[in-house]
Amino acid sequence: MKQSGNILFSGVGGQGILLASELTAHAQLAAGFDVKKSEVHGMAQRGGSVEAHLRYGKRVYSPLIEPGAADILVAFEILEAVRYLPYLHRSSTVVVNTRKILPPAVALGKAAYPENILDELKSHHIKVVPIDAFAVAESVGELRTVNVAMVGAMSNFLAAAPAIFLKVIDRAVKPQFAEVNKKAFSAGRAAVRV
Repeated sequence: MKQSGNILFSGVGGQGILLASELTAHAQLAAGFDVKKSEVHGMAQRGGSVEAHLRYGKRVYSPLIEPGAADILVAFEILEAVRYLPYLHRSSTVVVNTRKILPPAVALGKAAYPENILDELKSHHIKVVPIDAFAVAESVGELRTVNVAMVGAMSNFLAAAPAIFLKVIDRAVKPQFAEVNKKAFSAGRAAVRV
C-alpha cells in the first residue's frame, strides 16, 4: 500500500460524495498521514456534478490534484468516471459504481446514455474495479449507504485498516445510522476482489 497518494471522488449531487471524502480523510488522519481535502460542489441542485480532491502523505501542501496525478478515482456514477479520465495515469485505480444515474438531457430524451462505459475505461489500461454499490446498500437494508459502500470498496487500496474506518464512521455518522453504515462499509469492502 502506498504511503502517499491522491484520491479523486466524483459523482452527482445528492450521492453523499462529501461525506465519503470526509470519512476517508479522517481515516487517513487516524492512520498517521497528513491530509488535505478540497470540494467542488458544482450545481447546488441534485444532479449537478460534484467532486472532492483528497491528498495524503507524510507532508501534503495542497489539496488539489493535477490532471494525470490521481492514484484512485472513486466514481459514484459510471459516466462520471469517464469525465475524469484526464486526471488518471497508467497506474491509477478506478473504483466505479456500475449503476447509471441519467443526466437531465438523457432523462428528457434529448441525448443517449453512452453504452460500454466499462469497456471504454478499461481501454485506457487502468485498473477498473466495478461495484454495484446500490446492490450492496440494498443488502444491508438502507439505500442511503451507497456512499459508504463505495468507501468500503475503495478502502481495499489504502493503508488505513478497516477498523480505523469503522471508528471514524462511529464518530461521524448519527448514532441511529452508525451500525447500518458500518455494515455497508464492510459489505462494500468485501465486494471487491483485490
